[in-house]
Amino acid sequence: MTTSPHPGQPGTTAAPETGPPHAGRLVGARPEPGFEITVDGRPVTAVPGQTVGAVLYANGIRSWRTTRFGGRPRGLFCGIGVCFDCLITVNGEASLRACQIEALPGDEVTTG
Repeated sequence: MTTSPHPGQPGTTAAPETGPPHAGRLVGARPEPGFEITVDGRPVTAVPGQTVGAVLYANGIRSWRTTRFGGRPRGLFCGIGVCFDCLITVNGEASLRACQIEALPGDEVTTG
């Protein structure tokens, strides 16, 4: 029997959850509507299913990093996980792409 990231497919079994705490957070149980996460110590409102990048953007936070040379602002750029302009730290786990991580109640996000 083979493993598959898509449980329920005939002839497959789900792969066991391993890896960092945010592994598998792209899809999962949805929290109750209207919850908060903390961004650099400031509470912001999130909606179930939003990525952290979408939460930041919806709360008026358009950039949270700067380029190494020139100090130009960076935030969401590609929105699909190809570039690394939107890197953040969530609950102490560094170098996560904000456009790929689902926001969950109580998440503590650090930028910069």
